[in-house]
Amino acid sequence: MSKPVNFICRAPDAKAVFVMGDFNQWNPHSHPMRRQPDGAWHLAVPLHHGHHRYCFVVDGQRVLDPNAQGIARDDHGHKVSLVAVS
Repeated sequence: MSKPVNFICRAPDAKAVFVMGDFNQWNPHSHPMRRQPDGAWHLAVPLHHGHHRYCFVVDGQRVLDPNAQGIARDDHGHKVSLVAVS
C-alpha cells in the first residue's frame, strides 16, 4: 500500500525542477515538479512504507532538501535527502 508524499522545493528562479530517488531508479527526468503561484515547486509521489532516499534536480543540478527528515548517501556515495513513510 502506498501513501502520497508531498515534495516541495523552494527554487523561485528555476526553469525546471524534478525529484529523483530510489523510487524512480534515480531517473532525473521521470518526476517533473510543478511551479506553484508562490514560486515553490510541488509534486505528490505515492510511496510505500519505509525510508526513501531522494534529491531535487534544479536546472540540471542536484540539490538536497533542507526540510528533509535526514541525510543519507546514494549508491555512488553522494549525499541525498531522506524521507520516512509510515
